Amino acid sequence: MAPRMPHVYLVRHGQTEWSLNGRHTGTSDIPLTEKGVEIMKRTAKKVVPDVIVPENVSHVFVSPRKRAQLTADLLFNHDEKNVFKSFETCDDVQEWDYGAYEGLKTHEIRAKKPDWDIWQDGCPPGEKYPGESPQQMSDRVDRVIAKIRAIHKECLERPDRDGKAQDIVIVSHGHFSRAFVARWCDLPLKTGYHFVVDPGALHVLGYQHNTMKEPSLIGLNWFTEERS
Repeated sequence: MAPRMPHVYLVRHGQTEWSLNGRHTGTSDIPLTEKGVEIMKRTAKKVVPDVIVPENVSHVFVSPRKRAQLTADLLFNHDEKNVFKSFETCDDVQEWDYGAYEGLKTHEIRAKKPDWDIWQDGCPPGEKYPGESPQQMSDRVDRVIAKIRAIHKECLERPDRDGKAQDIVIVSHGHFSRAFVARWCDLPLKTGYHFVVDPGALHVLGYQHNTMKEPSLIGLNWFTEERS
């Protein structure tokens, strides 16, 4: 049997106080709640090593935010047999920079700008954060995808694959994850609006028909315990 095609496992960080109450959390380093930690501990035991198999993983890309770093640690290091020590902190998988809208809820933003839509308008600069346009976000996500597909291409061209896929894990954030799903499937960034990614849940992407020409969404919100 031919080795299966590689997968990308996308994990949104666990619950924080700001994700719980709907505040836009980009660069702010908000920690996981106690409940968020407990949910991730339970999820980790379901996911690793039965779904994500550590020896099949070539790279783990993690946002620099502490909530994502802790989520990655909880995901892999719950069992001594499954310790994965090579996390790569990657600025390109951090959350959308919300600029002047950092810490605000959607209704608070729309009180100032009634027609605001992040997928169309992005976020203007603020005093602390520069903000990010939809084009900047799309370009950043596309850089990550290009990096992953280069890894997958090299893997698929090797004669000594030994039946193991070169899976990638990304531990990131809500808007980044929605944007990633859209762009992975070669859809416009704005279609990310239609995807729901729950805190602490697993999302799986890959390819159809044994070809990288058909990038596909395999599943969303596996093992979710909290709805966005």
